[in-house]
Amino acid sequence: MVLLTLVETVGDFSLKEYANGGTTFHLMLGIFGYIGVVIMLIISLHGSTVLLVNAAWDGTSALIESIGAFVILGERFEHHSQYAGVVLIICGLYMLKLPMVKTHKH
Repeated sequence: MVLLTLVETVGDFSLKEYANGGTTFHLMLGIFGYIGVVIMLIISLHGSTVLLVNAAWDGTSALIESIGAFVILGERFEHHSQYAGVVLIICGLYMLKLPMVKTHKH
């Protein structure tokens, strides 16, 4: 799930850069990032459910992209309660009990 989110983050950050005056390189990197998302989503769904993959992807995406936006882009929330929301996302991911390694047999 983390790799899926990292690929999505590259796509998102590149497309944001392109949308704000970036170059064709940023556009192409964003497009290839989202091609990577499709590939990683297919891999993530293998032997799993849409319900679990979607919940885990949404949570990890929100968490990792928020950290990236905070550290790399210098973005900040306007209210302290929004940071509490990020903590709740972390709690939700813990409650999903995501396996770190797939245990299904081919």
